[in-house]
Amino acid sequence: MSTNENEIGSNPEALDASSEPLHEPAADNTHRPIRSYVIRAGRYTDAQKVAISEQWDNYVVEYEPRLFSTHELFGNDNPLTVEIGFGMGDSLLEMAIANPQRNFLGIEVHKPGVGKLLHGVAESGLTNVKVFCHDAIDILAHCIGEGCIDTLLIFFPDPWHKKRHNKRRLVQTEFITGLLPLLADAGRIHLATDWEPYAEHMVEAMEAVQGMTNANGAGQFWPVPDRPGTKFERRGIRLGHGVWDLLYTKS
Repeated sequence: MSTNENEIGSNPEALDASSEPLHEPAADNTHRPIRSYVIRAGRYTDAQKVAISEQWDNYVVEYEPRLFSTHELFGNDNPLTVEIGFGMGDSLLEMAIANPQRNFLGIEVHKPGVGKLLHGVAESGLTNVKVFCHDAIDILAHCIGEGCIDTLLIFFPDPWHKKRHNKRRLVQTEFITGLLPLLADAGRIHLATDWEPYAEHMVEAMEAVQGMTNANGAGQFWPVPDRPGTKFERRGIRLGHGVWDLLYTKS
């Protein structure tokens, strides 16, 4: 749902608005809640263009307002990890390569990022990755059944820095509460941000969710998170920027 960029992070200047999208999501004229993202057109590399052209039908699931079973998508019932807003897909690709016994469903509206992930997935010959290039609100509301998600990842969503825009932040108590039925027993939610005010907001929002327990203790961040780093994150750390992770378990 978020156009967070696991390499771009909260740096929209890294996107080039000169290119037109190769695929457009289906129009939706119904009343929608406030979106937590802005779709920015980006420059496509040749590899991304080829991947979108040749691999789209192999890995991208076209949105339909119906339930998709894990077996339908992947041909098995292995545990499912869902990442909302995977950006350029580097961490999702790395996790999928390292965990062939798990299924990975990525949701992203930024099409150059989808193209980059498709290129990596095809090059690696993976069979445990599928993608929705569509608004995550629709996917979570209509396409994923109860108890299907083992792990939900939200890494570096748009922090919406200005106070008047805070309502657009993806991580809100109401939003997370609505996702609880989709989590399996003892299912996990892993959050990460490089924006300290948003990290504090995440703690406040998550601690108010009934039915989720902070795996590191109430109000505590995850000091050594179990996830791949990103180029953006490493660059930020070199510049002295902090990164905050949170891990919550369905109780």
